[in-house]
Amino acid sequence: MKAVLVKPDDQLEIGDAPMPIPGEDYLLVQVKSTALNRADILQRKGLYPPPEGESLIMGLEMSGTIEKIGKKCTGWKKGDRVFGLLAGGSYAQYVKIHHQMALKIPESLSFDQAAAIPETFLTAYQAIFWLGNLQKGEKILIHAGASGVGIAAIQLSREIGAIIYVTAGSDEKLKICSKLGAGLNWNYKKGSFLPAVMEATNKQGVNLILDFIGQPYFEDNLSALALDGRIIFLSLMGGNLIQNFNLRQLMSKRIQLIGSTLRNRSLAYKIKLTRDFGEFALPRFASGKIKPVIDKIYSWEEAKQAHEYMEANKNAGKIVLKVSEP
Repeated sequence: MKAVLVKPDDQLEIGDAPMPIPGEDYLLVQVKSTALNRADILQRKGLYPPPEGESLIMGLEMSGTIEKIGKKCTGWKKGDRVFGLLAGGSYAQYVKIHHQMALKIPESLSFDQAAAIPETFLTAYQAIFWLGNLQKGEKILIHAGASGVGIAAIQLSREIGAIIYVTAGSDEKLKICSKLGAGLNWNYKKGSFLPAVMEATNKQGVNLILDFIGQPYFEDNLSALALDGRIIFLSLMGGNLIQNFNLRQLMSKRIQLIGSTLRNRSLAYKIKLTRDFGEFALPRFASGKIKPVIDKIYSWEEAKQAHEYMEANKNAGKIVLKVSEP
């Protein structure tokens, strides 16, 4: 089969790769579309290798049609339209996926739209509900609100009746967040978000923060939290070292700091997360209550340009790669 390969000079080109061999519990899927994630950029640079035993090809999500069905797979037939989360391998013409990790694509969604869902929405769902335990009426602050995970988090939080605040790097991105349901929208290039958040919450703070930045936001995040507040760290794009950290604020506010990744979770964990998410979200995708937001669609032959676009922080929403027919 063909796949996008990383060359030593940091170039990406389409070349030959071995076909995946699905086991009895797996489906073989012909990939129609995949989507970019920050993890792909890190993997391209040699900074984020896939878990042991997983595909060395980039790509954490896909949409496509079932080509082959393992003996122990039930409820599927050849040609079914599916999408799902992967530990790697979707920059290719074919992938294998455990049959319980696959979700049926609602009729209202295209392959491109379906490919833009799994990684960001499952990451957001895990952070908000499984780890953050966000409740109706609670306040959530979402940094990088116009990122793929941010856009997913806004919609999921809105669906349960949470009060949503976001930060982003441009007024245009903030407009997108506002349309999706964010109440307070703060352009971080204008300074700290803390005064605006405290004013909006009558100095009470927020209950949950989703953070992708790390060190630069750490102190303001702690100050922005309400009693029993939680911070979920999903990335550390701004740095990971905290100097002279005083634990007193954690104790006095009973703050929880939670770090999380999804790619290296166990298969059993990811299956349960996928099924739980599917029950909550698939009817909402079908009805249009929640939706993937796509910024730009590239051919997989333009994978390098797509990576450069993401690295420049130009996207508001997902970047999709169309995979050619075999």
